[in-house]
Amino acid sequence: MVDDCPVHNMQATFDIVQAEPTALLYKRPDGAALAGRESRRLKELFKDFGVQPSTVAVMGQMGFTLSTLVNMKDEEVDFLIKSMIEEYHLDLLMGEQFGIKAAIRAKRRVLEEETEQQRMDLINRSNEKKRRVEEPSDGLLLKDGHTSLEALGLLGLTDPESDSEGKKVTKRRQRKRRSKEVGEDGEERPREHPFIVTEPGEPAKGKKNGLDYLFDLYEQCGKFLEEVQHIAKEKGEKCPSKVTNEVFRHAKLTGAGYINKPKMRDYVHCYALHCLDVDMSNNLRKEFKERGENVGAWCQACYFPLVQLARSNEWDIDDLFNRNDKLRIWYVPTKLRQLCHIERMKHCE
Repeated sequence: MVDDCPVHNMQATFDIVQAEPTALLYKRPDGAALAGRESRRLKELFKDFGVQPSTVAVMGQMGFTLSTLVNMKDEEVDFLIKSMIEEYHLDLLMGEQFGIKAAIRAKRRVLEEETEQQRMDLINRSNEKKRRVEEPSDGLLLKDGHTSLEALGLLGLTDPESDSEGKKVTKRRQRKRRSKEVGEDGEERPREHPFIVTEPGEPAKGKKNGLDYLFDLYEQCGKFLEEVQHIAKEKGEKCPSKVTNEVFRHAKLTGAGYINKPKMRDYVHCYALHCLDVDMSNNLRKEFKERGENVGAWCQACYFPLVQLARSNEWDIDDLFNRNDKLRIWYVPTKLRQLCHIERMKHCE
């Protein structure tokens, strides 16, 4: 008799094999198939790093998988290599040993970048659902007659870190920073450097720094990243590919406390325009200098040319950053990514 219970009717869907009248057993995946798949993944991981197939095969025999390797600590990888040499009597070449470490680090970086990209995509989708961006008809215009950033609704966009809770945390940090401008040792901490709009090659006046100085800070960050990468390689540790908190900490330890994350994050898109289209960047600086505009207005105006560049590159702003030697070490700013997404949606309608 056929049982009408939905639970019992799931046999065809889940390929259940009835062993006893009162017990149900599920078919397990073919172990050989799983082993073959893991073997291919390991070969793919090490194929460009000089690791011999026999070495990869031994790691598979030891029970290591791709997921296991990329989640291991550096000292654990060292122990794996030592075990293969001492217990399995493998004559590992020096290049192979470094190749194993390098392959695992490279895969970690890829996974981290993919995770970051997924996070940004989720943020963009969430922001798109939460707000409707309307384009005012009387927005400011640039010289070429294109719609300004205000008209594009940029000022209505918020950074994921600028939600209500984030604002509270920021205010607490600002109060704490103001109350501790002088450390316990009596030494004054490095202050933020204000900027003024200057033309290319123009020296800044007074106590304020010009835009040439600002762009030079990004050049210094690139050098500090190279130093951090060199130190990490010497220690056999994970090597960062982009400017992270680790780079800012290193800069501070070397005496460059004037380079900090908040300042550098605020002007990344301005530096991006300087790297991708220096003529456009210089013209914008001259125009805003002549009009007597402040750095805030110039900073906002730097977004629009970048959106146009992304449009000519099939809206792939990440590709523009990654193909530029100086920009590939920086993450694409969230506001720039959001603005490109908004403009792309408009052109798709």
